[in-house]
Amino acid sequence: MTHRWLMLLALLAVLRLAHAAPGLEEREFALAARLRCMVCQNQTLAESNAPLALDMRRQIREQLTRGNSEAQIRDYFEERYGAFVRYDPPFRPSTWLLWLGPFALLMLGLVLLARIVRRRQCAAPPPLTPAERSHAQALLEGDET
Repeated sequence: MTHRWLMLLALLAVLRLAHAAPGLEEREFALAARLRCMVCQNQTLAESNAPLALDMRRQIREQLTRGNSEAQIRDYFEERYGAFVRYDPPFRPSTWLLWLGPFALLMLGLVLLARIVRRRQCAAPPPLTPAERSHAQALLEGDET
């Protein structure tokens, strides 16, 4: 008999939680999709099945249930793991390398490419050897020897 009461109470608690927070799951997923899994690093928390990602998603749900805003939760994770945890890190001095690094590498590559092309254009071709010169003359005259 007590087993049935416990099951009924558990069911009511689950239904109350689900009804009390409409959209909680969507908010949790949206926030998890904007945070990086610190184990996988190329997946969001929403995509990852790593134990740390599961724990971080559980923390998101708990904080949302407590009434914390998405900004508060994001700030909590950023304080704990650094700006790298966000897929859209803020533009500030500590994250300039994340934002400007790819462009700096691209510019460096273009400068190096331009220097290589310029050197090749300026370099004079080596003079022909006598054998190469006679072979070229034979080709020009139509004699294929």
